[in-house]
Amino acid sequence: MSRVFEQTGILAAALLLAACGRVGADLDLVAYEQEILDWRKGRLERLLAPTGYLNQIGLHWLQPGVYSIGSDAQNDIVVPATAAARIGAFHVGDEGVRLVVEDGVEVQAEGVAVRDFMMPADTTGKGVLVSHGSLAWSVIERGGKLAVRIRDYEHPFVATFGPLPYYDIDPSQRVVATLRKYDEPRTITVNTVIEGFQQFPVSPGVLEFELNGEVHDLEVQSSSDNKLFIVFGDETNRGETYGAGRFVYVDDPGVDGGETILDFNKSYSPPCAFNDFSTCPVASPRNRLATRVTAGEKYDPALHYSGATGH
Repeated sequence: MSRVFEQTGILAAALLLAACGRVGADLDLVAYEQEILDWRKGRLERLLAPTGYLNQIGLHWLQPGVYSIGSDAQNDIVVPATAAARIGAFHVGDEGVRLVVEDGVEVQAEGVAVRDFMMPADTTGKGVLVSHGSLAWSVIERGGKLAVRIRDYEHPFVATFGPLPYYDIDPSQRVVATLRKYDEPRTITVNTVIEGFQQFPVSPGVLEFELNGEVHDLEVQSSSDNKLFIVFGDETNRGETYGAGRFVYVDDPGVDGGETILDFNKSYSPPCAFNDFSTCPVASPRNRLATRVTAGEKYDPALHYSGATGH
């Protein structure tokens, strides 16, 4: 949709909101449109960054034993041909993951060459990224299981990625929500795209709001930086948005609960929408809305990379 028509649609929605409540009445249409466009720009920049999700090319789960890594097809973990035929091997045991590098191969950890190196998992707070040419890898721990996640900073998927697809900006999908706090925070169970792996975040309560003429609520998760995190599904997941659900953050209204702004125009797809090498949470049945949330990021299968298919 052209910018002129998009602004016309935003104006109509804003006028309707102004007639219905203070969110629309207080909304500066031009500033709000720029806010969402800036958010979208930042979203793409974060995905494209070296620490983003788009350069992930492999996720290899580990059991006790030895795993060779290199570009030769005989390795247990095979990486692109730009790498050495055999970079080295991961030795997995009770003490964790130890990387032993082949003679004559250059591998660095934080800019220092290494040959025999313990690789703490990310959950220890001491995780490290090890590099070889354009490749880098780290050890992650999920649900007591260890894996090696591999990145390629020259991954062609990154160079050709985009643009991200979005619904038109719609102020009617920016709503006042009220945090109804539990008597005590609860540890909840969240499934992920990895079979058998669950997450157990803390939830302070549910966020209640009105959308599309109906009252809904979503269970929120505690997060950092005075934010609450939400994994939600809705009826657009059937073909327009990512099937496992989308993410959105809201400002935490504080220890006593109360009102905050839930803006679905800032909802976005999880990392698993772009590759097979992430461990994303999925929307729980209780967080699947029986309505269409026609705002925020859409899903385009052409923007997904799978090592199995090469796309």
